[in-house]
Amino acid sequence: MRIRYFAGAADAAGREEGSLAGPITLGALRTALTAEHGAEFARVLGRCSLLVDGSRLTDDDTVPDAATVDVLPPFAGG
Repeated sequence: MRIRYFAGAADAAGREEGSLAGPITLGALRTALTAEHGAEFARVLGRCSLLVDGSRLTDDDTVPDAATVDVLPPFAGG
């Protein structure tokens, strides 16, 4: 699956894109991303929304191998 990191998530991950083999549950994906990118990324990830092909899933839902996952930190502004 394609992982796209935005804003602070990209900074913490040190990249704007990555990939991971699936299928995998969303909860397992969070765990895998934390293991790959470390404690600072885990702190940021805790505040992020994850969209799978544009939709929100629960941690128990399966993310298909061909999915695009967007890691979106909270946005502020006006």
